[in-house]
Amino acid sequence: MNKLHPGARWIFRFNTYSRFGIIFFVLVYILIISIVDKRKASAYSFLFGDSFMSMLIFVLLGSIILILIIGEIYSRLAYNRWFYEVTNEEIKIEKGIIWKKYTSIPYERIQNIDIHRGIIARIFGFSTLEIETAGQSGYSGSYGFRFGRRSNHTYRSEGHLPAIDINGAEKIREFIMKKVKHAHKDGSGL
Repeated sequence: MNKLHPGARWIFRFNTYSRFGIIFFVLVYILIISIVDKRKASAYSFLFGDSFMSMLIFVLLGSIILILIIGEIYSRLAYNRWFYEVTNEEIKIEKGIIWKKYTSIPYERIQNIDIHRGIIARIFGFSTLEIETAGQSGYSGSYGFRFGRRSNHTYRSEGHLPAIDINGAEKIREFIMKKVKHAHKDGSGL
């Protein structure tokens, strides 16, 4: 099985930052509202004295450091547990940190292959492959830093490979398209 391009870690980091960034702003908002409430101010003054700004800076910096640590841990785990293989019969994808997901895509089901190169991909020298299949679900319910946004949800094909070397992506696309043409030619002759 093949590993993703090392630049995939940046995609995983930004996904984590965007997810936890929303939580971060909600927590800061709750903190500010609770401090403004005079009845709860005595509990905070016990920890931080009377300085609202020192407490706010402490919480902000602590939250940012926590998000950076979580992002780094997640990016390393996700990168080390995402594999793909292009065989003569199908494409195999294995991913997941806690729950593993195994996907096999036979060439007969493949409809289209898109190659995306966003700004991060161009900086780090990789491409994202989207292998679209017949009967795929298409939408992921998560909000995050992803390619191909449609409305409020993220479009993700069944054969999503987030970071492949640029030359490798082109070679994979050509190989798969030859296999798809051959598979469709054999299937239509029956």
